[in-house]
Amino acid sequence: MSWGFLCDLLSGVNKYSTAIGRIWVAVVFIFRLLVYIVAAENIWKDENDEFECSIRQPGCENVCFDHFFPVSHIRLWALQLIMVSTPSLLVVFHVAYRENREKHHNQKLYRSPRRIDGGLLCTYLTSLILKIGFEIGFLALFYKLYNGFKVPRLVKCDINPCPNTVDCYISKPTEKMIFLYFLGATSCLCIVLNLSELSYLIFKYSIKRYLKRYTKKHQGSKSDSQKSEIIISKRQKSMGRAYAIDRAQPPCICKITISLPFQKVPCLFSF
Repeated sequence: MSWGFLCDLLSGVNKYSTAIGRIWVAVVFIFRLLVYIVAAENIWKDENDEFECSIRQPGCENVCFDHFFPVSHIRLWALQLIMVSTPSLLVVFHVAYRENREKHHNQKLYRSPRRIDGGLLCTYLTSLILKIGFEIGFLALFYKLYNGFKVPRLVKCDINPCPNTVDCYISKPTEKMIFLYFLGATSCLCIVLNLSELSYLIFKYSIKRYLKRYTKKHQGSKSDSQKSEIIISKRQKSMGRAYAIDRAQPPCICKITISLPFQKVPCLFSF
């Protein structure tokens, strides 16, 4: 199997990831993909030929092998690697869509097409949730199919066409069990990294929204106080002008003539 496409995908995703996401890419690339290609694939290479039973009844050995190994460990591991890495394509496609949109409109529509915000943030969170779901699902599938992560040395089979209960032996059980434990440990580590990145992005987005709302509210209250101060100053100026006008206006002088029996005496009254 050629893993060039998966390697290119992981290296491309590394450009758009956060710091925790880059650690996840390194874990998948080094501790899972390279281990699979270099060592694990060779261990399960001839597992069907090396599965031996104590009887040579035609078809008995094949039926027993299919019963105890409905899906090969190594093929299920390869499928897990592919399914876990595929959600990262969503992020790559979204970034490509942003870049093509800017080229089409011939103007800058985003601060940076690779900046994780807006719709790209939703896509990134969706990819993380899918990765966590696939990891947990495959771990549960491994546990259910093989009754845990142990590889027994001896299994007993009494399935038709076996004439009676026969003993079947699995090749290199200890080595296979070590790699299965390593598989489970790396899967759990990837789950922890994905959960950490998911929590980090949600926390960062929540803090950003809170600070934005707080700043907007603070600016609104500040502008309201400034408006009220302007209104008060205008009222004070208008009252000062009215008072100055009243002080500058000359007093009103009225002349009233009072008639007395003997003479008329003019009186002046000022208001």
